[in-house]
Amino acid sequence: MNNTGKFTGTGVALITPFLENGAIDFPALASIIDRVIDGGSDYIVALGTTSEAPTMDEDEKRKVAAFISEHTAKRVPLVMGVGGNNTKKVCSELRSIDFTGYDAILSVCPYYNKPSQEGLFQHFMAITEESPLPVILYNIPGRTGVNMLPQTVFRLANSTPKIIGIKEASGNLDQIEQIVKLCPKEFCVISGDDALTVRTIMAGGVGVISVLAHLYPMELSSIVRCAIEKKSEEALERLHRLDLITELLFKQGNPVGVKAALSLMGICSQEVRLPLVKASQELSLALKKAIESYVEFGK
Repeated sequence: MNNTGKFTGTGVALITPFLENGAIDFPALASIIDRVIDGGSDYIVALGTTSEAPTMDEDEKRKVAAFISEHTAKRVPLVMGVGGNNTKKVCSELRSIDFTGYDAILSVCPYYNKPSQEGLFQHFMAITEESPLPVILYNIPGRTGVNMLPQTVFRLANSTPKIIGIKEASGNLDQIEQIVKLCPKEFCVISGDDALTVRTIMAGGVGVISVLAHLYPMELSSIVRCAIEKKSEEALERLHRLDLITELLFKQGNPVGVKAALSLMGICSQEVRLPLVKASQELSLALKKAIESYVEFGK
């Protein structure tokens, strides 16, 4: 794989912090953006599923996208999540969105309707025809109910230069290796699982789009660089130290865990929007204990 380009390294799947009244907490959002950029993160993903975008109305999404672009001020590249299970609607949205400041879109496999592999291919080809920006595919079968197979990724990657990579969150290392083997060397294979970050890079991937980076941006970006430099054993050992925290972050759904952890760190509230609910007291206590116990590599 080619380890150069805008989307090598650590991307952050940015949360949307909310106030207790449910409004978007823009000052906290600014602080989180600064935190991950100052910590060495290489790019930011706005309005992905971690942002709770499905619970935001169109006006809120426009405001959040514009705020992230303005506050980032070109310090790092930006990716915007634009996807859904209604191809016609997604294409319509692509024609109306203001992409000022953004470098690519991240588009998830259609969820719930379980299209065939041909349906996935046609869906993403329709999106590339309307998108003014390069497209990163997002395969997360645990949430969508459909797994985009390596042969379909290969077909898409070779059908249009506009499709530049995939955020692969199948959790299947064999599948990741097949995608790397099949696709052009400039095609970016990005881990969608924090726990598999190093293994994905070892298989030929270029980095991660991370939730964990909200908490430890400096450490995670350092681990990713270490893995890219082929210091695999050290990178694995350092990531292993974060296993318990990573597991707890996703125990009651995303971004429930990361918001609870950020609340414990005094960074933002743990408010989420229904149908999600805040972390249980048990999970919050477990996160508190894990965070207090964590010691970065070499300290």
